[in-house]
Order: sequence, then C-alpha cells, then structure tokens
Amino acid sequence: MNARTGQRPAGRGRVRAASAALCLFAGALTATAAGASTAAALTPPVSVTADDLTTWQTNGIVWSMAATDGVVYAGGTFSTIRPPDAPAGTGEQPAVNFAAFDAATGAPTGCTLAFTLSSGTATVRALALSPDGRTLYAGGQFGAVNGEGVSNIAAVDTATCTPRKDFKISVSATVRALDVTADTVYLGGDFNNVGGQTRNKFAAVTTGADLLPWTADADEVARAVQVTPDGQHVALGGDFFTVNGTSTHALAVVDATTGALTKSYPGFIPNTSTVQDLTTDATGLYTANEGTGGGVFDGRIAIDLDDYQQRWRDTCLGATQTVLVHSGVLYSGSHAHDCASMGEFPDQPRKHLLAQSVNDPALLPWFPDTNDGIGEPVGPRVMTQTDKGGHHYLWVGGEFTTVNGSGQQGLTRFADGPDTGAPWVPNVSLSTVAPGRIVVDWQTSFDTDDGDLTYRIYKDGASTPVHTTTGRSLFWDRPQLRWTDTDVAPGETHSYRISASDGTNTSAKSPAQSATVAATAQSYPARVLADGASLYWRYDEGASTLAADTGPGLNNGFLRNGPAYRQTPAAVAGDSTAIGFDGASDYAYSNTLFPAPTRFSVETWIKTTTVRGGKIIGFANLTMQNSTRFDKHVYMRNDGRLVFGVQNGGARTVTTPAAYNDGAWHHVVATQGTGGMALYVDGQLRTANFLYTGNENYPGYWRVGGDSLTNWPNRPTSNFFAGQIDETAVYPTALSASQVSAHYSLRTAG
Repeated sequence: MNARTGQRPAGRGRVRAASAALCLFAGALTATAAGASTAAALTPPVSVTADDLTTWQTNGIVWSMAATDGVVYAGGTFSTIRPPDAPAGTGEQPAVNFAAFDAATGAPTGCTLAFTLSSGTATVRALALSPDGRTLYAGGQFGAVNGEGVSNIAAVDTATCTPRKDFKISVSATVRALDVTADTVYLGGDFNNVGGQTRNKFAAVTTGADLLPWTADADEVARAVQVTPDGQHVALGGDFFTVNGTSTHALAVVDATTGALTKSYPGFIPNTSTVQDLTTDATGLYTANEGTGGGVFDGRIAIDLDDYQQRWRDTCLGATQTVLVHSGVLYSGSHAHDCASMGEFPDQPRKHLLAQSVNDPALLPWFPDTNDGIGEPVGPRVMTQTDKGGHHYLWVGGEFTTVNGSGQQGLTRFADGPDTGAPWVPNVSLSTVAPGRIVVDWQTSFDTDDGDLTYRIYKDGASTPVHTTTGRSLFWDRPQLRWTDTDVAPGETHSYRISASDGTNTSAKSPAQSATVAATAQSYPARVLADGASLYWRYDEGASTLAADTGPGLNNGFLRNGPAYRQTPAAVAGDSTAIGFDGASDYAYSNTLFPAPTRFSVETWIKTTTVRGGKIIGFANLTMQNSTRFDKHVYMRNDGRLVFGVQNGGARTVTTPAAYNDGAWHHVVATQGTGGMALYVDGQLRTANFLYTGNENYPGYWRVGGDSLTNWPNRPTSNFFAGQIDETAVYPTALSASQVSAHYSLRTAG
C-alpha cells in the first residue's frame, strides 16, 4: 500500500518557396516578443523538485518503505547504513535489513531493528503502517526481529521501536506485500500456508494475528495488495493467472470481507507481464507493470474506482517497479528506455523516475535519475512520502548507486522546495544569410523539473536583454527557437549571449557569439532555401550540441559524442566552417521525428580520405544508438564509391562508378520521386534506377555521420564516416538535375 496524502498514514510506499524562405529572417517565425510571461520554477501539476537532498545510504537493496509523521522506515537486504557522500565502508553503522530516518534531514532516528534468519539471507520485502501510525507491520523472509522469534511477518510498536510479542503467526514463505486497515492486515507473497491453514499467495489476519476466513487464492506469486479508499475492496497484483479459480492475470479486485472476486482482468495484461505494485487515490487505482520477453507491457495503468475500468495506460518499455500519487501526479520508478509508442522519448539509455498526471499518461517534466545499480539491476524499487516542518518529502529506495549523476546508494529523497537546479546553458547559433539582419537561433535548454523556460538575449555585452521569450522543452525534445535582429547595419559586427531561467534559477549566459551583418544575400544558402529545404544544417555553431536549422522549419539537430567543430576551409564560399566526424561514434540526429517521405532529396558536402567507408546521411528509427530500421541513405564503401539505397521489397541501391575519398570537397545529392532513384556528385548525375519510386514506411529521424548498415550491399568496415561534412539539407521533393547543377555551381559564389 502506498502513502495517501491527507487521508491516512503511508503504508508500504511501493508505494515526459524562395520568398517565404527569406522572409522568415524578418522575424515571422521568431519567438514571442520581449515582455512575454516568464516560466514558473515547477511546471504544474508537478509539485516536487527533481533536486535530490542529502540522505543516508545503505550498503544493499532497499525493497520496502513506509512513512508517517516525518519518519521514514526502510527495509530490504542490507547490513549497514552510512552518511551522505560517504563511500562504501566509510562511517558505517549496523542496520540489519532495516533502518528508520528523519524525513526532513535524511539522518537515522535511532530506531534500530535487526531482521535475521538462522540460515540463508534475511530480507524485509514489505512495510505497512496501521492507520493510527502506532504499529509498523513488516513482511519478508526472516525468523527473528531483535532476537524475538517470528515467521516472515512481524509487528513493531513505533513508539518504542520494539517488536510486538503479541503478534505472531506462521507464514510458510516470503511475504512480499502488505496493507493494513484498523482491524485487518492483508498480505501477499510466495506462501501457501498461514497459521497452519491453506492460503495460496494471499491471506488476511487480524491486527491481533488471528487468521481470517478471507480467501483469495492465487496460482502464482503475489506482489501487491491495496485496500481501496472506501475499505470495501482489495486490489491484488502479481504473477498469477487465476484467483479463486477464475481466470484473471496479474490483476484482480476482491471483496475486503470475503475475498470473493469482484473484478477479473483476463487478457487485460499480457501473459508476459506482471503487476509489481499498486496504489490508489480518491478516484483511481494505479498499477506498476513489469514484463519479460517480446510483446510485454512495462508501463502503468490508471483504473477508475467507480467501475474498475481503465482510465488510461502508457506503453513505455522498461519495467515499472513502484508507483505513488501526490497532488494529482503519479510518480513512478522504473528503467524506462522507450516511450515512443505513446509519443514520448525514443529508445535510449534508461530513465528511472517519471511523473504523469493521474488523468493523462503524457509524461510531465520531472526527470531526476538514478542508475540501474546492483542486483538485477533495475534502479528504484519503492517510494513513500510524508510531511514534516512544512515541507512534503518524497523518498525513493532501490538498488541504485548514483542519483542525478553523483554517488548515492539505496536511498534518496526529494521535496516540494526549494528548487535549486538551474536549466542548462543554451546552445546558440548565428547566421547572416539574408542582408541587413542577424538571425539568432538557439536550442532550447533542459531543466529536470520544468518544461517551460524563459530565455533572455543579451546583445553586445549589455546587462539588459534585448529580447525575452518562453519555450517548452524536454530532455529528448529541445526544439529550436529564433529571433531576428533587424536593428543592425551592413558591415557591423554584433555579439549575443542567451540565458535560460525556470523562474527561480537562471543558467549562466551562453558564450558570446559574433556575426558580421551581410550587405547582400549569400548565394548558395539562398538557393537551398529557395528550392524548399525542410532541414538545412550548416554546422557553424562552434562548441555545442546544436546543429541549427537555417531553414523555416527550425528542424535542429543534436550533435552526439563530440564531433570536431569549426573545420576549415568550408565547402562553399561565404560559409564559416564545416564539421568533422571521427568514423567511430560521432554523428548528428534530428530533434524531430518525421513521417517517412514518399519523395525526398538529401544533399550534403563531404571531404574524406577514409578507406573504411561509413554512412554519410540517412533516415532511421533510433537516435541514441544504432538503428534497427534504416534506409533512404547514402554511404561510402571502403573503396570510396558512393551508394544510395532504399528499402523497397529488399535493399535497392545505385552505386557511383568513381571513388570520392580523395581528400577534396564533393557535393552529393540523392533523390527519390516519381522518376525513381538518382545519385548526383559534383553537379552531375552519376547513377540512377528509374524502377524504384517507393521506400520503407516508418517514422524516423534524419541522421548524419553514422548509423547501422547491417545487411546492406558492399557494407563498409565502419558504420560511421571519418571525414568532414558541410551544408546538409533535406527536401520534401526530388530535386531536378538543373537544380542540383545550380547548387553546385554556386559553391564559389559569396
């Protein structure tokens, strides 16, 4: 059972066209005007910061927690606790599978209990408090508490921190879940016998340890029990496929007095998935789900308590272990790595703490993080909450060994304030393609607990901003913003810096960047924009993670793994710099997920002497690792010849007869449309196939510099391209031969 704010003490606590192209520089697509409303420190309904507070640590896994009146109880499989920031083995105090902490300071309270077993490893897997907070019930695998003999379940007097000798009942195997009312203790686990009588996986006893006739027999392990707010029903979660002989996998609702099945869920959760945790608020029941193998369900489900029907479910992949509700937000611990199926972040390194509205599965901007840690590993295992000293505290336990990038094992905590974390420093890019103006583009920043940030632009070292605006961003979606400075004259040089603020905390200003105002339009980029580029990266940023889009779509890219910035000379006259990729891990990917294009052109300049080949540009389904679906790409073979390929009933490719790894700049354009496939180099058609007018249909990202080439013809040694790249553009049309030739001819025009 999880904590319920303002209702009853916390229980178990397991409980995110040419004229149009140039007109954009006049500011039509700029961010909002100066004086726009500013961001708030936390984006509602989130009311807990992502800033972790100093907290004592364990030397093992925390499996269970409960909290009330400013005291947090933690149980698990550990033997010591130690101070914050202390490495393992330093300043340790004995804590045999149990410890109690002050919620507001994170320090131990002095309540010491030892949960032991005569042979094997003892563990505390469940903690729950009585509604009056006077008794703490503990379940797990143990045979004694402070030497007092028990059998996998015990009751502790919280006033004296001593085991109650009047609460003893035999449970035949591990207790994994507890919930408590004024007169009843509900338990679930691995057992088949309680008090000498058959009880399969679930049972109920009085607060005096007498076995009740309540029967909800399950065929597989029980992992969660949750009494509904009205006390009339008990929700059950686990691995089971039947309850009282009726088919209902992983989830069921039974009568609180008899155990009779009230609501079954056959087929509701895949057979490959289980329910690890349950919690409620006044109107909903919420599940934490974990799956194994293919076709799993790893996310969370919200169920209305009035009819026990689904309100929503998310489909993030990455097993959810714990859920907790506070002020209309469902907080969860998991190792989510792929939420693309619900329009959130694509497959990438794991994120361990998430938040959602109880009424909507969309991820909220709250992203503190742990690592996977020891054990299985999965990171967070349990949550609980309590108030003290005018603040609300959210505690997290598990098997992690870091929190927000710093060493911290087993336990961490967060509060409703103060918010102390500043947003990231913005990444800024300047351009002067159109005459008489400087365009300031920047990649929106990231703040761990605020999606809406305020940006201030400072010009020429002034202390007062010339422009203020707000923008929304999440860690995987940091869209590009733009402001055009028209208060400039040709030949003048101006510098700009930008800060980001969450309303309370403000980042440092970005490093100053300068640009000289152009007197005339730059010929090459003007033509690229005039021909309808929907994405246009010029790589003139310098040191940042931003590949700014010069075009109207503001389709910026992320530069990953530190490519070499400011490579000179650039590919075309008037351009500042190119970018260098190492052929090992550097690449760029688009911030935006695009639908598969039915017709398209990709254009870029390359310069290399590699004999290992590599992907130059392509379309693919992943961003943070090599993709599993990929085509619409150009790659170089080991011998320097270029290949353009799409998937159309198989890999369809065209290959240049000549090699282009001679150390000179080469202009490469690949097109597909109603006329088939064409590959141009240096303004000339080098190879074509007029048969294939379609490609594989999947949403994806444009990637430059590297990605998987598995099973493609003449696959090079390297997936990644070693060399320089410049002036990358993508078009929603197939450029004509005359357009390609015109672009190449402008390479020496200023």
